[in-house]
Amino acid sequence: MQKSFTDGMGREVIMNFPPKRIISIVPSQTELLFDLGLDSEIIGLTKFCIHPIEKFAERTKVGGTKKLNIDLIKDLKPDLIIGNKEENTQSDIEELETYFPVWMSDIFTLDDAMSAISEIGALVDRAPEASYLNHLISAGFKDLKALALQNRIDKKVAYLIWRKPFMAAGKNTFIDDVLLSNGMVNVIKQERYPEVGLSQLVELNPKLILLSSEPYPFKDKHIAEIQNELPNAKVILVDGEMFSWYGSRLVKAVQYFFEFQKELY
Repeated sequence: MQKSFTDGMGREVIMNFPPKRIISIVPSQTELLFDLGLDSEIIGLTKFCIHPIEKFAERTKVGGTKKLNIDLIKDLKPDLIIGNKEENTQSDIEELETYFPVWMSDIFTLDDAMSAISEIGALVDRAPEASYLNHLISAGFKDLKALALQNRIDKKVAYLIWRKPFMAAGKNTFIDDVLLSNGMVNVIKQERYPEVGLSQLVELNPKLILLSSEPYPFKDKHIAEIQNELPNAKVILVDGEMFSWYGSRLVKAVQYFFEFQKELY
């Protein structure tokens, strides 16, 4: 049976329903598909789709999120490809959609993430499972917001995602919305992921600097480098997946942030 869906970019996607041969090209959405109970349907994923690791080992790797192996994807003959506007390369997507149905998410907020979970659930015939995940995420983040207010966290923060040059998560990003949900106010006012020098951070005077584990793998040795320039700021390493993965990982993120907020009192 053919069915029509509208993706996160407002595009119509016509596909055979339910899909039996799915390629997922975004790690957080790959994890979501497995958590929705799909298994044999997922025939391909990227080299970064490492969760759950036991499923990763069994699947064909179709390249990286930014550089897909188009010929291999063609050989696999998927009946659905699931991607994301920010994670994937426009030229790759435009080529793939001439051959296969390609559904794209476009996510900036927690609400966007939950909408995408619902839409992907409907897309792969797992609507009840998606609804349950969203129930857990919605209730959990509502409690996190209440806890942040109750404990008057209200921290000025900078969230760094890259080094040489330093880059930060700015406004109009999913990370910014997650920060807000936990009582943190982003000092970076530019949109998306601007370069930011340490001298600029000194002027912005954040009380908290978060060093993400991805995409740049910040380590303990980088804390001293930044602390030396901003001695009055608290500099800590954080799990980037919890701040930036917008699928079922958000269920695990709730517990992570309950513990994380205790460091901010």
